[in-house]
Amino acid sequence: MTAASTRERRRERGAGLIGTIAGVTVFLAFLTVALQILLDLYTTSVVTAATYDAARLVATGTAPATAEDHARALLGGVGDDARFTWELDDPTVVRLRVEATTQHFLLPVVSGALGLDGVDRTITVRMEELQ
Repeated sequence: MTAASTRERRRERGAGLIGTIAGVTVFLAFLTVALQILLDLYTTSVVTAATYDAARLVATGTAPATAEDHARALLGGVGDDARFTWELDDPTVVRLRVEATTQHFLLPVVSGALGLDGVDRTITVRMEELQ
């Protein structure tokens, strides 16, 4: 080992620290975005299923308030703030719109830009009579 190589090694000491910190930060940011997307997909699936179940219950003769309570129970914490809008004008069609917000791990500016700020589902169930 020469004196020149020892001096060169001392100058490069700690050079990878900034790159490593930046890499870990970017990795954690992408991981957080992926977590938000997964949570939004799960919430969308649960809201869609609960909305369909509630509309089906009303189509089979259950009162809308009872069906809404059932849907809120299925939705858990998301159902506490969900808005239910029933359209029962047509006697052969039940239409239910549910608007719910998702949990946020990202800043609202980022999640809003990605379209992950809430779930809005409208389900239409047709009632059939045996002839």
